[in-house]
Order: sequence, then structure tokens, then C-alpha cells
Amino acid sequence: MQTASENLTSVQKTNGLFNQLNDYEHEQLVFCHDKATGLKSIIAIHNTTLGPALGGTRFYDYKNEADAITDVLRLSRGMTYKNAISGINLGGGKAVIIGDPAKLSNEFLWRRYGQFIDSLNGKYYTAEDVGTSIQDMEYVSQETEFVAGLPDFLGGGGDPSPVTAYGVYLGIKAGAKKKFGSDDLSKRKILVEGVGNVGTHLLNYLSKENAQIYICDVNTAKLKAAAEKYGAEVVALENALDLDIDIYAPCALGASINDESISRLKCGVIAGAANNQLKNEQVHAQMLVDKDILYAPDFLINAGGVINCYAEVNIKPYNRDYAYRLTESIYDKAMSIFEQAEKLKITTHEAAFLLAKKRIQSVAQLRAVR
Repeated sequence: MQTASENLTSVQKTNGLFNQLNDYEHEQLVFCHDKATGLKSIIAIHNTTLGPALGGTRFYDYKNEADAITDVLRLSRGMTYKNAISGINLGGGKAVIIGDPAKLSNEFLWRRYGQFIDSLNGKYYTAEDVGTSIQDMEYVSQETEFVAGLPDFLGGGGDPSPVTAYGVYLGIKAGAKKKFGSDDLSKRKILVEGVGNVGTHLLNYLSKENAQIYICDVNTAKLKAAAEKYGAEVVALENALDLDIDIYAPCALGASINDESISRLKCGVIAGAANNQLKNEQVHAQMLVDKDILYAPDFLINAGGVINCYAEVNIKPYNRDYAYRLTESIYDKAMSIFEQAEKLKITTHEAAFLLAKKRIQSVAQLRAVR
């Protein structure tokens, strides 16, 4: 039984959580736990105006549960605006599993997780994210149909990272066009931070344009392989932000654009694959403007993966050419957002956010008159 003081603390924590949901404007937060498998998961559904929520499941060893909640709320909110600005009929959601995937990930944990997803009756579709794989999604699919990113032999779209990388590549080219007057990346100095699945595919596009590529990552084995394959120069993480470059492409975890990094950056364009790159959306977007750095909004240019999932969920049979065609619109949308931000004297992040929100509001109004 709780004491009076313990009960008060619980109420305060609950109120704080609901304040977070209110601030981010979420519809639902679902906690999933299974003692037998060690599953501890949180599913956040932000907005389903445009359709069922879709967003990947991140398997990560968070320092504490509060960090996991904050991450899933930010990520799911970002998915709403990513899906909206991409013109696809999906809402925003995301999920996290707390723990070390190397120790916990197995068939039975994923199947149990699939049962929790199935209990939401199609309100949320999951897919791969950091720490998860196509194989994991295959396990999930044994318990629910509400999953994307399945392997080819199951009729799925497979690994979405090549499509994500293609969209980021187009965003980089659009940023170069706006900032430097040409989208030719030949000899442009580009730093790619993070050489995971998306970062590696991005290197392929950049190397074909003969860009001068610098790479950094915590994984030295991946760095060595990427450097050899794509002719990139490895730089130490602690020195990477001090490079004199044209374009910075953050492709690791979020919040890399912050007070410290902005003070050190020597680039003209930021365009990368990482989610939630701006630690503080308003403050750091404006700091980039003040420093004359053009920012390509992450939730626009990294949308290729979710576009690929949309093609898998909504277009039968799955057609990757269709996914790439939808992703090609990222270039023109980025150019439009750059122009709109300049015209209205607002940040590019705000211009992208307003465009996404306008689509959501328009669809909500359309449905209200039925």
C-alpha cells in the first residue's frame, strides 16, 4: 500500500506525463509488458487524421524510462508531419522497446510484441527502426497483419533504407541548388555522420557524383569498410564538426543540432537522415538562420522509408518503382519550402511544419462535413 507522500509523487508523475501528451498533442500512449520475454515497450500514437499511424519500432537501451517516453513522443510526432508532408494517407506513430537488443531480441519477444500491436486493431502499423531488422518484422507478422518492412518473399518492401537514402540524397541536392546555385555535388565537401544502413546507401549516391566525402561513426569496423568501398576519408567524431565543409549530413541519432554543434559548424547546408535533428526546434532552427546555414527539414527529406512502407501497406502487390516515384517529389518540395521560408522570413523547419499541418487540417475539415 502506498503512503500519502508516495501517492502524491505518483499523481505528480502522472500529471507530468499527461502534460507531455498535451504538449505534443498525442492521441494515445500504450505501455506493453511481458515478464516471460522481458518485453518492455511503449507505443505512441500521435495523430490518425490522415489514416492509421505508421512508424518503426526502435530497440534501444535507454538510460531510464523517462528518456524512452520522451523519445517515443518526439519520434511519433515527427512521423505525423513526415507522413503529412509526403502526401501519403498515414498518421503518425512510433514505438520503442527498452533494453539491449543483443541480449533480449528473439523470436518470442517479437511475437509477443506483435500480439500487442494486433490488439490495437489496425490503429498502428510498425516497421524497422534503430536496433531492429527485417527478420524481426517477419516474427511480428506471425501475430499481426499490421506490420510493414517485410521481406520480399512475403510480398513486402524489404529493407526501406535504400529508399530513405535516395530521398536524403535528393534533399542534399536541393539544398546545394538553393545555397550554391547548382545541385551538382562533384567536389562538394560532405560530412556524413553515421554509416549505418541509410548512411551507407547515401555514400553510394554521393560517391557516384564524385563528392569529397568525410565520414564518422562510433563503429570503427563500419567506418573502415565504408571508407574502402566509397573512397571516403575517416575523421574522428570529436573533430568532425570542426571540418570546413559544404554540407553536413547527420545520419545517426537525433539532437545533433544544438548549441555546441552550431557554434562549431562550418558548412552551408545541413541535410541528413537522422530524425529530430534539432534539439530545440524553434531555438536551433533560428540559430541556423542567424549563422546563414540552410537546413533541409529532416522529416521531409528522410521520408523515403515511410513512403516505401506506404507502398507496401496500401499498394498491392508492392511496387518499389512506385515508392521511388513518390520519393522523387522530395526535391521539388524541398525547393518550395526553401522559397517559402525566404518569402515569409521564417525558418525552413517552420515552413515545412506549416505545410504538413495545413494538409492535416484540410483533411480534418473534409471529413467533418460528411
